[in-house]
Amino acid sequence: MASTFAEKFQVAAITATLVSAGWIVAGAFYLDREESAQIASDLEENAPDDAADEPADDEATSAASADLSQASTQSDDEAATLMIPVMGFSASDLADTFSDERGGGTQLHEALDIPADIGTTVVAAAPGNIERMFRSDVGGNTIYVRSIDGETIYYYAHLADYAEGLNEGQQVRRGQRLGTVGSTGQVDPSSPHLHFEVMRTTSDAEWWEPATSVNPYTLLVRPTE
Repeated sequence: MASTFAEKFQVAAITATLVSAGWIVAGAFYLDREESAQIASDLEENAPDDAADEPADDEATSAASADLSQASTQSDDEAATLMIPVMGFSASDLADTFSDERGGGTQLHEALDIPADIGTTVVAAAPGNIERMFRSDVGGNTIYVRSIDGETIYYYAHLADYAEGLNEGQQVRRGQRLGTVGSTGQVDPSSPHLHFEVMRTTSDAEWWEPATSVNPYTLLVRPTE
C-alpha cells in the first residue's frame, strides 16, 4: 500500500512539474511576443520619417535633371533671345556666310555679314558688357561685347561710327544702339555691311585670346514649326 501511495505521489509531482514548465514556457512566449511588439512599436515611433525624406530625394533628382536640361538647351535659349543686330532686318534678309572663304581660300569667314546702307543702325544682339572698342586695320571700328556669364563674345565690325556716349566697361542691354553700318577697315567702300561674329570662350579669358566661333546664322534664323 505504501509503495502504491509513493508511486501516485511521484506521478503527481512529475505532472505538476510538467504543467508548471508548460505555463512558464507559454508565459515566456507571451512575454516575448509582447516585448517584441513593444520594441517594434518603439522603433516605428522613433524612426525617421522616410515618407517625408522621399520628396526631398525626388526634388534633388528633379533639380539635377533640370540642370542637365538647362545645359543641353543653352544654345536654344540663346537662339530664342538673340536679336538681329541690324535694325529693320528680318531672318529672311540674311544669308549664311559663315563658311565663306577668306584670304584667298586659306581661311573661313566664321562670321555673318549683313549688307546694309551706310548709317543703318546697329544694335546689341544680346546683353553684355563692352570689353573693347577701337579702330583696327582689319575690322575698322569694332566693338567686343562679352555676355553676362562671360562665356560668349559678340563682335561687331566695320562700323561707320559709335553710338554717342558708348564706352568700354559699359553694360549694354539687348537692342541698345551701338553705332551704324559702315565700310571701315579692310572692306570694299562700295559694299558696306556689318560683320557679326559669335565666339565661345571662358569667363577668365581675354577678349583677344583664341575662341571658338559659332555660326550666328543658325542662331538668328530659327526653323519654323
